[in-house]
Amino acid sequence: MIKLKTPIILALDIDDFENGLKLVKQLAFGLGAIKIGPRLLMQHGAVAVKKLAEIAPVFVDNKYYDIPNTMESAIRQTYEAGATFATVHASAGREALKRLAHVEGELSRQRPFKILSVTMLTSFSQQTLPPNLKIQTIEKHVEDLADLTLSSGLTGLVCSPHEVKILRAKSASAFLVTPGIRFESSIKDDQSRVMSAVQALEQGASALVVGRPLLEAVDPKLALQKIIQDIGQP
Repeated sequence: MIKLKTPIILALDIDDFENGLKLVKQLAFGLGAIKIGPRLLMQHGAVAVKKLAEIAPVFVDNKYYDIPNTMESAIRQTYEAGATFATVHASAGREALKRLAHVEGELSRQRPFKILSVTMLTSFSQQTLPPNLKIQTIEKHVEDLADLTLSSGLTGLVCSPHEVKILRAKSASAFLVTPGIRFESSIKDDQSRVMSAVQALEQGASALVVGRPLLEAVDPKLALQKIIQDIGQP
């Protein structure tokens, strides 16, 4: 099990990497990890991962979804770049997930590394699901994809805070990462299934992805201190 300094993962969803690096250094005191995705990676590539990994564990959020061989290659390259976490889509299916569970086991024997299986994006609501997914509720989709992931040998899952309690009941040891964390008074933006940091942890989350509440704060350091105080971190 990967142990983070705090459960807070900063979602560095910005365009200016140098300013992002300054912000990460400013917030390093309270960050468990840093999430980086295509927005920065397409500009700066593996160099960005390496630089950030010098400050805190890096979570590469490319959500790989392809044939098993391509997904394995992408995961290996992500690991080589210095990532501690990497996301794949659970919808890729059992063959891919079982293969990736084997890869995770191999790589994590060299240094901490965890593959996180994405269930349903937090931007989805029941009304905005793709047509082929409207047969059952979002909660049931998440539950089915979590069952598929866990039975394939992976124990890292990404879900909205609203499904954490259900998934925690399935596995006491699963590493559950929840995006969609907001201050209770803040707007949702384009996220549909959101919750406060305190509520998400009470539901059983292992780590919390926090983006706009920190990136758009007048004083990001103060905003992070408030989250840490709210969740009772030392």
